[in-house]
Order: sequence, then structure tokens, then C-alpha cells
Amino acid sequence: MKFTLQNITQLCIVILALSAMSCISRQADFGKKLIWSDEFNGKGLPDSSKWNYDVGGNGFGNNEAQFYTLNRPENARMENGNLVIEARKERWKNNSYTSARLLTKGKFSFQYGTVEVRAKLPKGRGTWPAIWMMSENMKKWPDDGELDIMEHVGFNQGYIHASVHTQKYNHIRGTQKTDTLFVKDVSETFHVYKAVWTPEKIDVYVDDMKFFTYENKEKVYEAWPFDQPCFIILNLAIGGFWGGKEGIDDAVFPQKYYIDYVRVYQNN
Repeated sequence: MKFTLQNITQLCIVILALSAMSCISRQADFGKKLIWSDEFNGKGLPDSSKWNYDVGGNGFGNNEAQFYTLNRPENARMENGNLVIEARKERWKNNSYTSARLLTKGKFSFQYGTVEVRAKLPKGRGTWPAIWMMSENMKKWPDDGELDIMEHVGFNQGYIHASVHTQKYNHIRGTQKTDTLFVKDVSETFHVYKAVWTPEKIDVYVDDMKFFTYENKEKVYEAWPFDQPCFIILNLAIGGFWGGKEGIDDAVFPQKYYIDYVRVYQNN
């Protein structure tokens, strides 16, 4: 093809236009206002200005088998730019496993926004990692609301679950609102688990693929308690009514749950 001055001019215009579109796209993406984050770039224990712990081995309402420890780097630590929550097969008080459950309650909560968590999940029968949110003003579960952005049970490898629990819709009644997405390599590579929460609805994604939506259709607290500040929870449970439904494979331990970052944005 013979290039003329006109051809070159037209080509330059196309390149500039594409470049401008790309720039605009990036600006729109970066235009979200970051209001809270943890990049886990330090060493040692998680940042105590950002995270609290739930502690104990009483099953946490789900007949879970682990003891959640406090300030124990064997179970929760920053390492190589990640938060590592590690479940171990070891005796701790009356429990046969240890792990950790971190939460921002009392440190950070927000009302409406976008949550992004980049994580690589553990695997093996009996593991039950989660990313979820509850009301800062929780008085009674499930009346005041729970949003599960990501749950994964090891006996069903690769199936990511998102759910909401309210007074009207919850798993005790068998009415919970939930959906599932299969992601084959959740334990081999990092994926971004995201929830976009507005007054009208909650959308949940894996790597920008939306697979669950819960809409505020009924406009009553029994169905939509998600109009108050919520905090973030990261945990790795072992066993339980769901996670241990097909038993616990002791041969898989220790198992590590890697979180690269947690970011919360103000919606545009």
C-alpha cells in the first residue's frame, strides 16, 4: 500500500482518537474516589488501626471447628504485599484448628460505595473463606442485614457464592437471595471480588463479571436493611454446617487465604 500525506494524516487522526478514548476510559476508571484501603504492604501483624479480630472457638453460630486467634502471626500476617490468613491443624483450647477473622468494626464503616478485594482462595474439603459485610449497628441477625460478597466451600471447588440475609430473606427460613459463579482457578490465581452498593440495589462481581443482584424493590426494613453503615469482614472458617457438610480433610492443612488489597470507593 502506498502511503500518501492524506493517508498518514487520517491514520494519525485515528490513533489520536483511540488514544483519547483510552485516556478518557482510564480517567473514568481512576475517577472513583478512594475512601479507605489496605494494601498490606507492611510486615508482621495486620494494621491495628484498620482491623479488629473476632476471637474464640464457639462455632460462631455455624458449628465451625476452628478457634479464631488474636494477634497471632501464624494465623494472620502481612507477607510479600498480601494479608495471609492461615488455617492450621493444631490443638487450641477445645478446638482442633486455628485461623483468623478480621473485621473493620469500630475502625471503619461506610454507607453505599464500591468494595473491591483482590484475593486468592485456599482449597480443600472443610475450608470456608469469605468476604462479607454487616451493619455497624447490628442488634439482631439477620434483621439488620448481612451481605456476603464471596463465599467458597472447599468441597465445591471453584463455585463462588454471593448472598444477602435479612429478616425476610435468610438461610434459616430457606429464603435467602443468592447466586453462584464458577471460576475454575480461584485457588491458583488472584481474582477481584467486588460489590457495588447503592440505595437502589447491590451488584456483586468477580473480575467485572456481574453474577448477583439484589434490588431494593419492597422498600421495607425487613427486606432492605442496607441503608446504614456497614463494616467489612475477612475470615477463613473450617468446617461448620455448610463448610463441613462433606467433612474436613486434615491432609490439606495448613491452608492460606491471600488478600492482596481491600479498597472502598465512593460511588460516582
